[in-house]
Amino acid sequence: MKKSPLRKCLACLERKEKDQLIRVVKDKDGNFSLDRTGKMPGRGAYICKSEVCIQNVLDSKRLNSALRGNPPQEIYEELMHVTQE
Repeated sequence: MKKSPLRKCLACLERKEKDQLIRVVKDKDGNFSLDRTGKMPGRGAYICKSEVCIQNVLDSKRLNSALRGNPPQEIYEELMHVTQE
């Protein structure tokens, strides 16, 4: 069994396998999106799929700093829906 690479959660700073995290991406044109494949080009930030970590990121400006920009409200709404899936 092949292990996926480790990435650090932006909220709790815990290292987990890449496929256990949500990736938010800012592409070269400045558009933000959730990367469900983990392969989209652009600057990415990883967040645990837990409500606690997602809420932590929503309450802080960590995502803004990591992606060097201000994600639109829709990205935060999509993140909240991930925990409900």
